[in-house]
Amino acid sequence: MALRPVQVNIKALDDSAVGRFWAEALGWGVSSEGPGVTNVEPLGGFVWPDPVAVCIDVVTVPEPKTTTKNRVHLDLATTSAAHQAEWVARLKALGATPAHVGQGDVPWTVLADPEGNEFCVLEPRESYRDTGPIAAVVVDCEDPRAMARFWGEAMDWTLHEVTDEHAVLRSAKGVGPYLEFLRTPGVKTVPDRVHIDLLPYPGDDQEAEVARLRALGATDLDLGQGDVPWTCLADPEGHEFCVLAKVLTRSLNDSV
Repeated sequence: MALRPVQVNIKALDDSAVGRFWAEALGWGVSSEGPGVTNVEPLGGFVWPDPVAVCIDVVTVPEPKTTTKNRVHLDLATTSAAHQAEWVARLKALGATPAHVGQGDVPWTVLADPEGNEFCVLEPRESYRDTGPIAAVVVDCEDPRAMARFWGEAMDWTLHEVTDEHAVLRSAKGVGPYLEFLRTPGVKTVPDRVHIDLLPYPGDDQEAEVARLRALGATDLDLGQGDVPWTCLADPEGHEFCVLAKVLTRSLNDSV
């Protein structure tokens, strides 16, 4: 029994506008599984769920983002200094704005999408040369070792590195983005605007997987979601995530 991360869920006042931004930013396409949801996925015959690709789902909510920095964000990979500069310029033209999160003088560029969700455009790094446009999904935390234990048991991804400062996981297939946990000062104070959605493998039971996660330290979460087919949980540090119930059929009906 194991779970796989299949998408990063971003809450937005306008799912279509934010979804379009991310599709154009990544060179991906958009589809929709229903009103208020925009799915952002790779092009080229992509079929969801892919064994290693982590997509983006943008979901409409009534509340705007607070000024508090998201505790989950995306890092984007570049291949050269020129590529980084070109991508930053293009992202700004699409509606991204510079973001200041206390980063100081660093070689990467911190931006925010049109609704203020922070992300980073990294300088070229060898470790991210084969990840695709999303280098990593990054989670701020107090204890990377504890996060590595929980998420390493929750998912079937491989733990690559763990220290007091950070932990790194990646698909056992050795492709796609990384999942990284970074020790960050401060504790969680507001609900996560960005979270990870996990999916059981065919033949595995969602309820059994949820019970296994609770035994690992996950707790039930009531976000006012009502009667939905997915289960909302929080990890031991309170980061929200969802366990999806089944594979939904969806295909790209638009592209950029």
